[in-house]
Amino acid sequence: MTQQQSVQQAVEQAMRYFDSGEFQQLLARRIACVTESQRQDRDQELDHYLRDEIAPQLKALGFTLHFFDNPQAANRPFLIATRIEDAALPTLLCYGHGDVVFGDDENWREGLSPWQLKEEGDRWYGRGSADNKGQHCVNLAALEQVFSARGGKLGFNCKILFEMGEEISSPGLAEICQEQQELLRADLFIASDGPRLNAVRPTLFLGSRGAVNFRLTINARDNAYHSGNWGGLLSNPGTQLANAIASLVNAQGVLQVEALKPNSLTEAVREILSDVEVGGMPGDPELAAHWGEPGLSPTERLYGWNTLEVLAYETGNLARPMNAIPGKATAVCQLRFVVGTDWQNLVQHVETHLRQHGFDNVDVEFMRGSPATRLDPLNPLVAWALESLAISSGKKPALLPNLGGSLPNEVFSDILGLPTLWVPHSYPACGQHGVNEHMLKSIAREGLQIMTRLFWQLGEEGEQLIARHRAYQGGVK
Repeated sequence: MTQQQSVQQAVEQAMRYFDSGEFQQLLARRIACVTESQRQDRDQELDHYLRDEIAPQLKALGFTLHFFDNPQAANRPFLIATRIEDAALPTLLCYGHGDVVFGDDENWREGLSPWQLKEEGDRWYGRGSADNKGQHCVNLAALEQVFSARGGKLGFNCKILFEMGEEISSPGLAEICQEQQELLRADLFIASDGPRLNAVRPTLFLGSRGAVNFRLTINARDNAYHSGNWGGLLSNPGTQLANAIASLVNAQGVLQVEALKPNSLTEAVREILSDVEVGGMPGDPELAAHWGEPGLSPTERLYGWNTLEVLAYETGNLARPMNAIPGKATAVCQLRFVVGTDWQNLVQHVETHLRQHGFDNVDVEFMRGSPATRLDPLNPLVAWALESLAISSGKKPALLPNLGGSLPNEVFSDILGLPTLWVPHSYPACGQHGVNEHMLKSIAREGLQIMTRLFWQLGEEGEQLIARHRAYQGGVK
């Protein structure tokens, strides 16, 4: 039997498994686990998901299980599972998170519950169906199919890291990866989270944009004063802060702080993004005309540039406005950024810019941030994965240098030093983090087909593939 016949048999076996309804039943059971990491009364459910749902599936595949308490967030545990077939084989690291955001039960459409998987046409509704239970269930099922088709082997070593606190910004994840670097040592990282470019086109992304949240505040005085008695005599912090923000980002959404613009939108990256079109799919919002950095396509603005957003703004009492000049105004802003941005010095850059524009009275406070990451698109691992996705799906996959949103990818790329490949099994209009979250059955099926072939090929070609990657990293192109 040829390699092509063998991989095709594995894929066909995976499709029979999916079409039998077994995958749907498994996902339904896991959706029923109320794993809201933002609530303090879900500790047992979070532990149950790791120990009673994920652990048995991995143990059946011959993984050795290592459970770790979270060093930063109690009862948001970690699981590192390892399967070493041969020390000479390449080692793959995978990742998933079993926690979800608030169910928001009362606001789901009539007939739907966040904790009960319900099929309507091509949609499987349920909290976590897209983020991230459905996605890691696809990948684990693909590993099972390869394991079965190879007679109890994968053809590579495999390690899997599960966390239960991703939706609360992954506390402890970086620390665990620092402390357990030897246990997590690998050659390649492949995981699934976030959305595809759209529902139709399989997608490979190589990292994520970073994000920094920061607060702007003007404290003018301790009290509000009657606008009739003092209007025109006292400064209005609400007015001043609005103008200060307008100096940072203009009325067309264009970032005005030169020091916070990236240097990484190269011609090579623009060439990659020229093959990608954003928006225009059912359920997508209409793109705003003439918004964002001039001279860039919408795709370049989303995946290759930085944006500054105002997330919240408060002055006075909006619920009960009074005829008074407020004493304080505050706003929470966010910079989404790509690699090549000096984000660590954001406070200094914003303060300098504001002073240059006459806003000496604005306090700038760093709240939280995560770095941007991106695997070199010319790395041979990228071409290998794209070819595999194309063969599996019969479509030209989209390549994104980075996701538009943010993921904890820096722990894998920076702390563990791994090349990172993300193959998402969701789509932008999935309702992620909102009500009526759903996974498309068609994407889940295609995702299982894609991942089964990808893992099979890693077992066939892994040693040569990693050798090419290391040669490229060493400067031998």
